[in-house]
Amino acid sequence: MIKHFSPDHINLLVSFGLFVLIWIVQILHYPSFFYYEEEDFSVAMISHQRGISFVTIPLMLTELFVTCWIFYEKTTVYSSVSVFLVILIWLSTFFIQVPLHEKLLEGKNTILIGRLVQTNWIRTFLWTLKLLILIIWPYL
Repeated sequence: MIKHFSPDHINLLVSFGLFVLIWIVQILHYPSFFYYEEEDFSVAMISHQRGISFVTIPLMLTELFVTCWIFYEKTTVYSSVSVFLVILIWLSTFFIQVPLHEKLLEGKNTILIGRLVQTNWIRTFLWTLKLLILIIWPYL
């Protein structure tokens, strides 16, 4: 039985949570934006941003903190790759996906929704890769 959670355990749990969340968003949630009614779209986007932020912000901040903590404690290829992936995820989030969400607050735009779905594959791939590395690395 685990008596306490190490940073590695927390990192694995948070990474798994973000992996599940991003795949749900990528496969189900973002594509559903195409089917929202135009007159309700802005209100739906506000609701989406509030709801998803309640889940993603604590997870992403925890991931950032724990990943940096592991890197600080022991700089290895493993910890360096993890920090690099988290940085790429944050860059994608705040320079691509957040601006697209902000534009969608103005109203339904299928071109922007398509871009959101397409560009979100970046984060989907990166969080999937990060989780796979966390699972496989101890066996290398």
